[in-house]
Amino acid sequence: MARNEMWQSPISPGLSWYQATVGERPTYAALDGSRACDVAIIGGGYTGLQAAYHLARSGVSVVLIEACRFGDGASGRNGGQLGTGQRWWPEELEEKIGYQRSKALFDVAEAAKRHLLDFASEHQIEIDFVPGQLNVAHKASYECDYRENAEIAAQRYDYPHISFMDKKETQERLGSKRFHCGVRDVGTGHIHPLKLLIGLARVAANAGADIFEMTKATAIRQGGGKVTIETERGTITADRALIACDGHIDGLEPVTASHVMPIRSFIGATVPLDRHPEVLPGGEAVADSRFVVRYFRRFEGRLLFGGREAYTADNPRDISQHIRRQIGEIYPGLKDIEITHAWGGSVGITMPRQLFVREVMPGVTSIGGYSGHGVMLSNYCGKLYAETVLGKSGDLDLFKSLDIPAFPGGAWMRAPLLFLALSWFALRDKF
Repeated sequence: MARNEMWQSPISPGLSWYQATVGERPTYAALDGSRACDVAIIGGGYTGLQAAYHLARSGVSVVLIEACRFGDGASGRNGGQLGTGQRWWPEELEEKIGYQRSKALFDVAEAAKRHLLDFASEHQIEIDFVPGQLNVAHKASYECDYRENAEIAAQRYDYPHISFMDKKETQERLGSKRFHCGVRDVGTGHIHPLKLLIGLARVAANAGADIFEMTKATAIRQGGGKVTIETERGTITADRALIACDGHIDGLEPVTASHVMPIRSFIGATVPLDRHPEVLPGGEAVADSRFVVRYFRRFEGRLLFGGREAYTADNPRDISQHIRRQIGEIYPGLKDIEITHAWGGSVGITMPRQLFVREVMPGVTSIGGYSGHGVMLSNYCGKLYAETVLGKSGDLDLFKSLDIPAFPGGAWMRAPLLFLALSWFALRDKF
């Protein structure tokens, strides 16, 4: 029986514009009874479903469980921007880990971008890809950094698709006078994330993966060479397991929980901008230079704007009010625009805003902490996990080698300390 399409996610506030535009969302059964398999996967986002597909198509028996519905988490509700490279610019990573490792991670991210687009094309998943992304500076003092970013990308990272924009070009391409300069990236773009997620679940199921929604993992343990995952209505026994919960790890596994912290991010969709052709006339997506980043795009005629991060699990009473205020700062002519849909969700971040990949117990790998840069990386990391299991690739080791410290303070003080630290960065964004 199909569930009501006005379904409200129990883990993410608000009804998204994405959900409103996909029609009847497919449903999958909950796990009922115990199962044995080669690989068990906890989490039905991009990472878990990609891993399930690539394993199943190679003959590996897979059972995947998702606590809610496929698409209720960040994979179905995010900003849709692919980006380029890792969360930090390659020259920033280079200062920390050296050129060789930085270049390898950049190349993996480019492979991730190609994989996502090729996967959608191969499996006839209409993701509504729109090319182009602008990264813009909210402080004039950043101009030198932005000029160098375009040069370094071309000269040192073999990526000639980024060009510097001066103040005039930046303001023309945005239709806003709020930013001082930026870079334009024509080698990337943005998508409809829920359409990708729905198509990916279909492809994984068709490949032979047993995928279940509305099935929450309540415990995971390892012993006797097997991994056991408990749920309310059955137990899964497997040779190995993947934890792919990102910002929804909760208390399931303590090592992951100490390294990946959930934060809330919120998005609003406006009415169509028919009377505002000056807003993003080229159709590019935008991300700005704030630590608490604002990200937005003109998509199917509307402005989709994300800009309020909350470093707690709480939700604002009126998401649209906060989003509209930030829209008005960038586009004064839109300060009173109607927001038809407003929604949010949890994003998993790490201390250095780099991906957390670790074997947290024998046979159990955890992948998460995409830190707002996960659309293409999460899809690819699911594929890389499968290739690791199949003995085909060791590229996932590039992420395993990253130094990802735990958040300080232990279970009780971790969230308050994070709130204080990131509130400080948010304050610095204003000056």
